Amino acid sequence: MPLALLALAVGAFGIGTTEFVMMGLLPNVADDLHISIPSAGRLVSAYALGVVIGAPLLAALTARMPRRRVLVALMVLFVAGNAVSAAAPDYHLLMAARFVSGLPHGAFFGVGAVVATSLVAPERKARSVSLMFLGLTVANVIGVPIATLMGQQLGWRATFLAVSAIGLAAIAALLLLVPADHGHGETGGLRGELKALGSLPVWLSLATTVAGFGALFAAYSYVTPMLTGAAGFAEAGVTLLLALFGVGATAGNLLGGRLADRSLRGTLFGGLVSLGVVLALFPVLMRAEWSAAVAVVLLGMAAFITGSPLQLMVMEKASAAPSLASSANQAAFNLANAGGAWIGGLALAAGFGLTSPAVAGAALAVLGIGVAGAAYGVDLRRSRAVAASATTRRGLLVASHLPDAVSAPDAGEPTRRR
Repeated sequence: MPLALLALAVGAFGIGTTEFVMMGLLPNVADDLHISIPSAGRLVSAYALGVVIGAPLLAALTARMPRRRVLVALMVLFVAGNAVSAAAPDYHLLMAARFVSGLPHGAFFGVGAVVATSLVAPERKARSVSLMFLGLTVANVIGVPIATLMGQQLGWRATFLAVSAIGLAAIAALLLLVPADHGHGETGGLRGELKALGSLPVWLSLATTVAGFGALFAAYSYVTPMLTGAAGFAEAGVTLLLALFGVGATAGNLLGGRLADRSLRGTLFGGLVSLGVVLALFPVLMRAEWSAAVAVVLLGMAAFITGSPLQLMVMEKASAAPSLASSANQAAFNLANAGGAWIGGLALAAGFGLTSPAVAGAALAVLGIGVAGAAYGVDLRRSRAVAASATTRRGLLVASHLPDAVSAPDAGEPTRRR
């Protein structure tokens, strides 16, 4: 695998760290800025809103630029957003800075996925995407716990300064390791890219992402009360368990990339089925500490098996605008985050029990399987239509090259001699 993938992974590590670290720093930020915890929680939403808006917008605006230049520019914006977050004197400026920090997130992963797949042989495309995503999953194992501890000991501003330093390291790695003349983006213009993004197979792929990862976040958003209230863990042990989730996610990401190079759709269906089964078993697995720890690892593994297949499938369905489609898929991930947490919260608020968000997640996984099945059916019908059209064209071509039939003399007419 080329070293350029390392540069992409460093950028993904920084993005993953800044995305998830705010959840652990909410009490510190709230105390320092004299706001409530729910108000501090809106900083998480501001980042997610930046991702949803920035992913397709920045990908479209930079579609015709050299991709290395785009990646570096996105990381410069990322560094600026986190640096302003560290220096923000009040809540409103911090809110705006978190929004800016989220803007390059989706476009970086979208353009990065296109760069990653272009650097390797076709049979290694999914694996290359999984290696870029490795930075995101490792961030949950190492980056987020260390950054959270740093924020608790040195102040939350120190955390965002450290994330800015990671962004600077990513810029240096991109400049050193990604070829300067690496390919340009799509040249069909914004209208052509939007047209490629508007096809039914692309939207079905994006809907699969929303449903599949919505299943994950329906449960993961409430995993702490499940672990403390149902499994009996002390609050101090939750941090270690969340790191175990990151270990499972890392393993699932690498496994999904390797399997998807052999069977893209098979890996996707297998991952969604596994995710649904794990979530359905959560009420049982949360009855003991050891089985709850296993459940957290399996949850991360089953969910992230589908990460690379979903990213690659969207890119293939929108081959005329892979950067834009890939970035839109990142927006779909964040919609899944928000929507899954909302659905899980509804189940919890309805009084169905601490593990009910996981059951709601299992239902979303089933929905994801159904959408993926519908996408498969559309692909089958289209491929059959293309095959039938090709057969018809071949038949017409053969008929047009046949010699004209020569009329035989009438059997009843005598043959005349000269």
